[in-house]
Amino acid sequence: MSLVLAAGAGAAATALVQQLLHRLQRKSSSTKDDEVQERSTTSSAGGGAAAYETKKAVDEYLQFHFAAPEDLLPYANGPKDALSFTARLAALCERHCESLHDFTGERVDPVALDLGCAVGGASFELARAFPHVLGIDFSKHFVDAAELMKSQGVCEFESVVEGDIKQKFVARVPEDIDRNRVRFMQGDACALPATLNSLDCVLAANLLCRLPEPMAFLERCQSLIKPGGVLVLVSPYSWLKGWTDKSKWLGGYYKDGKPVRTVETITCVLSPDFELVAQEDVSFLIREHARKFQWGCSQAMVWKRKGKVV
Repeated sequence: MSLVLAAGAGAAATALVQQLLHRLQRKSSSTKDDEVQERSTTSSAGGGAAAYETKKAVDEYLQFHFAAPEDLLPYANGPKDALSFTARLAALCERHCESLHDFTGERVDPVALDLGCAVGGASFELARAFPHVLGIDFSKHFVDAAELMKSQGVCEFESVVEGDIKQKFVARVPEDIDRNRVRFMQGDACALPATLNSLDCVLAANLLCRLPEPMAFLERCQSLIKPGGVLVLVSPYSWLKGWTDKSKWLGGYYKDGKPVRTVETITCVLSPDFELVAQEDVSFLIREHARKFQWGCSQAMVWKRKGKVV
């Protein structure tokens, strides 16, 4: 009996994801919704998001998400704990998503959203545990690269060694990951359509401080995630005017002579509908060239949606 229920639940979840994708694609291609169109075309204002529409950015992120640890950081005295960033994020989502630990067969298969998925590294890692994963990014170049990784499983990229000297590598999705569990599409995290809702898990990694309207995203999370579902919010809080107008910053400024911290604003906005269930520091490493790296340490917060679980 439980096998029959599980099969039925799986079919229902597949139908749900296909329906969501159809609605999202129809929404993104429509020119009737002037508000969404305007938001999408102005999200790169100030030259921020445009930086991701380059081959250099795609190469750097393919390396960031998929490079073998020994290729990304070949030095024995380097910060090894900052490697495998996407895998660690997916594991964090898996630990806290209760839907993944329901074995009654009475619920539909869990659906995860990787928002700001870039070239898809975390989306594929989420597919180890989640039967259905949707990756959304504003950058067309990133989504194209993610789609290529899905269809081919591999993609060649260049890594800067020194100056104009470059070395070619091949990004690979691990063979034990079912790539068919993942879908990708282009979209705006600040203007997600209402048809996208009732998700079990939303991962927003290093996204918040790169949004032109971060408050709009936070306020949307209440209707985006089902009761019992989780929002895994990961950010280094690197607020820059080129990405977000200073009037829209959630923290990193003074008000009435007192510092305003991003975590305080997040807590104020989410607390009415979410419960903070976990918090930790998550380091990451982006290679610029053979001897220069960006090391960062994001704050990860896991927020569980309040309400009756159905």
